[in-house]
Amino acid sequence: MAALNAAKRELRLLMRKTLADVSADSVASQTSNAVKALLASPEYKAAKRLSIYLSMPKGEISTNAIVRDALSEHKKVFVPYIHKLPDVPTGQPSSVMDMVSLHSVDDYDSLQSDSWGIPTPSKDSVTGRENCLEEMGGVEADSSTAGLDMIVMPGMAFDGDLNRLGHGKGFYDYFLTRYQDSIRGMIEEVKMPFLVGLALNEQVLHHGQEIPTSTSDWPLDALILGDGTLLKASKPSSSWPVSSLGLFRTSLSLLNWQSLTSMVAYRRYDQLERANDNFFASL
Repeated sequence: MAALNAAKRELRLLMRKTLADVSADSVASQTSNAVKALLASPEYKAAKRLSIYLSMPKGEISTNAIVRDALSEHKKVFVPYIHKLPDVPTGQPSSVMDMVSLHSVDDYDSLQSDSWGIPTPSKDSVTGRENCLEEMGGVEADSSTAGLDMIVMPGMAFDGDLNRLGHGKGFYDYFLTRYQDSIRGMIEEVKMPFLVGLALNEQVLHHGQEIPTSTSDWPLDALILGDGTLLKASKPSSSWPVSSLGLFRTSLSLLNWQSLTSMVAYRRYDQLERANDNFFASL
């Protein structure tokens, strides 16, 4: 596990360096392409209840237009709300992410930005919002329609197998595990949301490279790139986190990234990228 975490940290470091060089004009152009592709997808059109991440000011696809479109189409929109637990069970994180509803465009526009520049519901407003997991004592959801049809997810990096690397807090993976457990008590058959990631082209690893993963990491069902390309899993993967097959891929990924990270202290970033390409080409 220590090696896995080290590999993920190193990949995040490399990705931060890459994203720092992406211009605002490029992000805006890629956002336009990705948003058009998402809004045209049959999964988005069919979704009545969906969660949408609220984007940072830079370094990722903006979801502003998606939120506004979904609300204008009278979809039920949920957004992340991170809070600390009063009593933390052993082995569980002290802070968790829930998905709480937006009332309207005006409500969305009134959200204040947190320290990351992300619009966030205030603590005082949460009790008046629907929580899709019904766990925070807010407005109760109708159990016949509770849950989510789609989750639009952020990430720092993505690969061709639709794995994602988050920012390191595990909020989405832990939320999905809690969601899977909670939804069992609401409906007879567990149906997980359609998981779609949005990625700048620079956030997608080169062919042959893989995100280091463990069995607690949830893969995506689809990934939309900044050029408008839509990648889909060959079969739905959102009913389970990375399977035992992922353990083999994790071991391979760790070997790959350990070979690369040993050079970080001695080589510039562009040299590391060339060594990375040569390494995978030799496999």
